[in-house]
Amino acid sequence: MSGQLKEVRNRIKSVTSTQQITKAMKMVSAAKLRRAQDAILQMRPYSKKLQEMLSNIVSSSSSEVSLPLAEERPAERILFIAITSDRGLCGAYNANVIKLTRSIIKEKYSAQYAKGNVAILPIGKKGYEYFSRNGFRLIDAYWELFSDLTFDNVRRAAVHAQQAFLNKEYDRVEIVYSQFKNAATQNFISEQYLPIPKSDKKEGNNMNSDFLFEPSREVLLQELMPKILNTQVYKAVLDANASEHGARMTAMDKASENANELLKSLKISYNRARQAAITTELTEIVSGAAALQG
Repeated sequence: MSGQLKEVRNRIKSVTSTQQITKAMKMVSAAKLRRAQDAILQMRPYSKKLQEMLSNIVSSSSSEVSLPLAEERPAERILFIAITSDRGLCGAYNANVIKLTRSIIKEKYSAQYAKGNVAILPIGKKGYEYFSRNGFRLIDAYWELFSDLTFDNVRRAAVHAQQAFLNKEYDRVEIVYSQFKNAATQNFISEQYLPIPKSDKKEGNNMNSDFLFEPSREVLLQELMPKILNTQVYKAVLDANASEHGARMTAMDKASENANELLKSLKISYNRARQAAITTELTEIVSGAAALQG
C-alpha cells in the first residue's frame, strides 16, 4: 500500500511541474502574440490595398504592355511556399499547413508531382523537416527566416520565387499559410502568388481602373510589381507568425486545464488509497488488541 501511495505522490508532483511549465509557456506565447498581432493588423490593410491595386492594373492592362510576372503559362512546373513554425507544442498548426499543401498537390498537381515538377520552398523548421524527410524536392535556403524575422530576410525568399518564375523554372507559385483571425482561430489557405492573379469583377470589385501613370505604365509597373509582391510574402509570414503564437497559447491553455483535471483525479485516488491504508492499520490494531485480550 505504501508503494502505491508513493507512486501516486510522484505522479501528482510530476503533473504539477508540467502544469507550471504549460502556464509559463502560455504567458510567454500571450506576450509574443500581442506583438505579432499588432504587426499583422497594421500590415494587412496596406497589403490588401496594394494587392487590389496591382490585380486591377494587371486586369486592365492591354496586351501591348509587357508584364512578365503576370504571364499566364500552362502549369507544368509548380512551386509552393509553405510557411510553418520553427517549434512545436502548438497543437495541429504545423500539421494543418502540411496537410493542406499535400492535399492541393494531390488534387490539382498530381501529374506534375509524378513527373517531379513540384518543388517546396519551406519557411519554418517544421515544414523543412517534414518535406525533406518525405522526399519532396526542396529549396532549402530560407527555412530559418523566423530566427530573424525582418522584411529584408523575407524579401530574399520572395525575390528568389520571382526570379525563378521569370526564368521559367516554375509556371505557377502558390503560398500556403495560416491566416490569423484570433488566438483560437486560424484559417489555413492557399493563395496564387505568381502569375499575378487578375481581379475578379464578378466579386463586386468596382475599383476604378482609369489610372494616370507618371512615368509610363510599363516603367512604373516594372518598378512596383516586385515591391508589392515582396510585401505579399511578408504579410503571409506575419500572418503565420501570429497564428503560431495564438495556436501555442491555446494549446498550452488546454494543456493546463487537462493537467488540472488530472490532478483532481490523482488527489482523489491518493486520498482513497491513504484512507484504505489507515483503515487497514486500524483494523490490524483492533484485531491485535482483541487477540491479546483473548
